[in-house]
Amino acid sequence: MMRYCSTRAGAPGRSFRDALFSGYAPDGGMFMPENIPKLSAETLSTWRSLSYQQLLCEICCLYIPEQEIPRAHLQELIARALSSFSVPDAVRLVHLKDSLSILELFHGETLAFKDLAMTCTAQFLQYFLRRDGKRATILVGTSGDTGGSAIRSVLGLSEVDIVVVFPRGRVTRVQERQMTTSAADNVHVFAADGTSDDIDVALRKLFADPELVRRHGLMSLNSVNWSRILVQTAHFLFAFLRLGGGEGDPRAELEVLVPTGGAGNITAGCIMKMMGVPLRLVAMVNANDILHRAVQSADFSMTDAVKQTLAPAIDIQDPYNMERVFWLLSGRDGVMVKDGVMVKRLMEEFQETHRLTLPAALHQQLCEVLSSGSVSDDGILETMRRCWQDNHYLICPHTAVGVWRHYHCPVTPGEHRCCIATASPAKFQEAVHRAGLTLDLPEAVLALDALESRYEVLERSDDWESRLRRHIESIGSARERRDQGK
Repeated sequence: MMRYCSTRAGAPGRSFRDALFSGYAPDGGMFMPENIPKLSAETLSTWRSLSYQQLLCEICCLYIPEQEIPRAHLQELIARALSSFSVPDAVRLVHLKDSLSILELFHGETLAFKDLAMTCTAQFLQYFLRRDGKRATILVGTSGDTGGSAIRSVLGLSEVDIVVVFPRGRVTRVQERQMTTSAADNVHVFAADGTSDDIDVALRKLFADPELVRRHGLMSLNSVNWSRILVQTAHFLFAFLRLGGGEGDPRAELEVLVPTGGAGNITAGCIMKMMGVPLRLVAMVNANDILHRAVQSADFSMTDAVKQTLAPAIDIQDPYNMERVFWLLSGRDGVMVKDGVMVKRLMEEFQETHRLTLPAALHQQLCEVLSSGSVSDDGILETMRRCWQDNHYLICPHTAVGVWRHYHCPVTPGEHRCCIATASPAKFQEAVHRAGLTLDLPEAVLALDALESRYEVLERSDDWESRLRRHIESIGSARERRDQGK
């Protein structure tokens, strides 16, 4: 049966439920499957005709044991999660000029790729909470899209309260309104006077308190949560089966351009690559280029400050999911045994000093799995304009970070290239206008302006950890009073 462990070696043999209901592991690491299943060429050939929803179910069945969620129930949960998407199969593949395809992942309620994994994760969560008669408090830090998506996925659920913290002034108006206009009693939103990396520091401390986690069922819906990564692996499999090796050469690689911030999507791609799917992964970042520097020169170090760019959801200097990638690449005595002790040492050094030079062997392995690129705001605008001129196809600034690579490194004739489209351009109107382009806003976006905002502010002078701790405690007290009144 599939079991889970921490990337830092301190929590072996955990269930999928354990990983789902956790933020960080108790030792500060992140949960990962103890082994990575392999997909044969025959299996890939058989799966080629499956829909995205069917592929997602097949992948989830490999990582969620039948004893925890029976296959029939898993199919129902995934179908329910994807039922609200605006296109028939939840995702859509668009073919553009010069062998470029765009995998649109933004057809959920908040118009961002996070909706795919978030809605599925929320269904898994509700399944266990209702089965066990339990409740949970979700704590989420966000650089933009995660917060709104997490709120929508658990809106009104009686078993769940959600606390979302976003960086004030560093998200778009649409992103902010999607987080702050919910009137549901189980939604609690904070605007922090800092960066998303600053927020993560406070949240890590709260998740490191085992008593707080136990008493309040504290968990995360960031891509810290393994379930988010699991669902995102299906994006890469779907793209490969539609665009990759043809009948004559089923192992031919597909290059996938991945706009990258917290590195959840790129981690999912690495897992799918290790499962045997022939992918060439390109992690594309904006001016916050720590991951690009890690690939180019082994320099995994933060700079003095997070840079604000036209692609705010990836304005991140601590791509925390890279810990998972480092663990995947740190095999000892075969690929199934990972060196959590080494990862623990490296990541604790990084957390303490914000600087790290990757060991030579790890850097070499990273370069074999990933290539990378970094794009300026001017490059983002140039790419948005060119994509429109060439295809009459409008992309968001994050997707432009990926597509930039296509215009500067053309594909070899006969090859295909896919870019992950992470969000609708409707969420980034300022960038669209700066590119000299126009767009018609969806009704769901227009309706946000008529709603009342509701949130609290975390000033820079506040002790964020203490303030959030008190709020979580108050949520728990209110829940107990409600239960006693029934």
